[in-house]
Amino acid sequence: MELIKEDDGLEPVSPTGQYFNSKVMSVSVLGILESEIPIDDSQATALIKDVFLPINPRFSSIMVIGKKGARKWKKVEVEVENHVHVPSFSSPKGSSSPSENDSFLKSYISQIAKQPFPQGQPLWEVHIIKCPTSEAQGTVIFKLHHALGDGYSLVGALLSCLQRADDPSLPVTFPSVNKFSSANNDDRNIGLPKVVSGCFLPLVNTVRDFGGSVLKSTCFKDDLSPIRCGLESFRPFSLSAISFSLDRIKEIKSRLRVTINDVIMGVIFLAT
Repeated sequence: MELIKEDDGLEPVSPTGQYFNSKVMSVSVLGILESEIPIDDSQATALIKDVFLPINPRFSSIMVIGKKGARKWKKVEVEVENHVHVPSFSSPKGSSSPSENDSFLKSYISQIAKQPFPQGQPLWEVHIIKCPTSEAQGTVIFKLHHALGDGYSLVGALLSCLQRADDPSLPVTFPSVNKFSSANNDDRNIGLPKVVSGCFLPLVNTVRDFGGSVLKSTCFKDDLSPIRCGLESFRPFSLSAISFSLDRIKEIKSRLRVTINDVIMGVIFLAT
């Protein structure tokens, strides 16, 4: 990491960003977009320069160490060609089939996910897979360091780069739904006891979770698991993917009256 003597005017790196970018930890966010038609990468460089980079100044900045040892964001000139990768898959017999490309793609994602970013350039990469798989004709993988932002903000940044097929001049929008379906209109007449319990239970859960986090960070330790192995090092891992019906997820969301994120995180934690 570059050491500079003058850091006046440079934006400081958040404590979380510093934590996610260290010698023992490099956390990235992978965004995978699948295309129903073959991908033409001839305009990738221009789109990144004109659309992606202006979204956030951190996409054009590197992390440096200031004169007092604090990490700062330093804006640099971005060489887009160093960030765009277009790999090709092939089997020993020659051209590979879509089913073979599925295995190649999973291995490729696992490989790039464990590779740390070079510290001399902005912390993001774009991987364009033009080989068809059983799910898509092309795949685009955005690899962004977690120090650039959380998953919610980074996904929002990526979606802002997209255009609507029916009218490219309009931003991408998603249909909105009411929190309560029309079938549950009778439930809106909630009594006072249910209102009180609805306000009290989240407070109890918050205090319990916060207290548990404090105890685990000071007095106790989590049990060892496949996620927490206890070794401070980068280890290889395999990627597994499974498809869920969006209608089924929406049904669970409506019945439990939670967010889609709650449903997805519940599935992930149950599987681990």
